[in-house]
Amino acid sequence: MRGVSKRFGGVVALRGVDVTIERHEKVAILGPSGSGKSTLLQIVAGLLDAEVGSVNVEGALLAKERLGRCAMMPQRDLLLPWRSALDNAAIACENRGMKRSEARARTRPFFERFGLGAFEDVSPAQLSGGMRQRVSFIRTLMADKDVLLLDEPFGALDSITRAQMQEWLLLAMADVPRTVLLVTHDVEEALLLGDAVIVLSSRPGRVVRVLDSRVDSGRSRRETVTSPEFVALKEQALEAIE
Repeated sequence: MRGVSKRFGGVVALRGVDVTIERHEKVAILGPSGSGKSTLLQIVAGLLDAEVGSVNVEGALLAKERLGRCAMMPQRDLLLPWRSALDNAAIACENRGMKRSEARARTRPFFERFGLGAFEDVSPAQLSGGMRQRVSFIRTLMADKDVLLLDEPFGALDSITRAQMQEWLLLAMADVPRTVLLVTHDVEEALLLGDAVIVLSSRPGRVVRVLDSRVDSGRSRRETVTSPEFVALKEQALEAIE
């Protein structure tokens, strides 16, 4: 992203955003409410156009081209209640032209891989919040795009489930490498899940700090978030936001 700015009527949402993300890097975007985090994600996805500046996603410069490079996981899982968990996740394959039987066969191994092996045929109403988000993540993976855009994926979950899902997502992203851009307002989540954290200012959003958030990954989540280096990074992120 180079000099990206976006306005909605008289409101300037983003101003002069410059960001570079390497292939298969995981980057979190952090900032206060209204800082343009989700707007930036939608511009990268090709759902919105930048008013000023340019966005290049693996050579795709136009919005309609970027749509073909990115898969987006929204905050709400948006699972269809009349479809089973497996058929919800397989929608991404059907959208690529597969028959439903082929889409199911392609998707089913990911349920076993991500701890949902006994839940392929249940309805979304029978799944916990964390399970529904796993189905949503599998659906995003099955779109078969190299760039994953995650918009507050755990924002609607309780704190305990959210912590469990953060650990699960770390393992899932290590297992299936992708370039990941994650939007969150949770400082710990950003530092845990990102190789780097981009801190945006309040509106109009602009980059005020970029933090290298890679810490020793051989520890548990609890050990990581209480380590001196993680606490120091958290202080830097909070200082940048304030």
